[in-house]
Amino acid sequence: MSEKYRRPAEIERASMEIIQKELEERGILLPEENAGVIRRVIHTTADFEYVENLYFSPGAVEKAAAALKAGTVIVTDTNMAKAGVSKAALGQLGGEVFCFMAEPEVAEAARVQGSTRAAASMALAGRRYPQAVFAIGNAPTALLKLCELMEEGLRPALVIGVPVGFVNVAESKEGLVETCRRFGVPVIAAMGRKGGSNVAAAICNALLYRAAGMTEPEKRGW
Repeated sequence: MSEKYRRPAEIERASMEIIQKELEERGILLPEENAGVIRRVIHTTADFEYVENLYFSPGAVEKAAAALKAGTVIVTDTNMAKAGVSKAALGQLGGEVFCFMAEPEVAEAARVQGSTRAAASMALAGRRYPQAVFAIGNAPTALLKLCELMEEGLRPALVIGVPVGFVNVAESKEGLVETCRRFGVPVIAAMGRKGGSNVAAAICNALLYRAAGMTEPEKRGW
């Protein structure tokens, strides 16, 4: 192994070059606005199917980047996704990331309402940060709750809907896209069963890097 490929920035640069080469070999030309997000998700998952199953509402990337540049907070449905979001990029932009799953208030609300903690955490987040970027990588019930909240007037800066699994996962994403369309809320979703907390964090990071005006190699300087 070459020494240069032992360094994080060089490994990432080489990975992105491989991804771009394989995209070209497959005859795939990514939409310019969404390319950074798609490449980062592929980089995170080594799964080129995300080229096809990532849905972007019109202008979602630019709108989300503008919101993050203005310091909009990110709310996740798992601490894993929260941990994966670049704190250096957030710091440069004056933003923060929160996950309320472990809050005693959330646990009590879920118990009383007979709901999941993921749904209860979205209700709490919606009250505290109604214009946040919501990044959901694990719980379809979180997406269903966000849809309910949007029906009641919640208008997030962006909803990232990428939960993974088999039960209510595809349906929750389809409902999310339709609800966001009706209310004009920007959305990025991984349609079907694929996704995960790592995908949610990857999308957040791609948006943060764009908001900060950083290219892929440059961001490693943080």
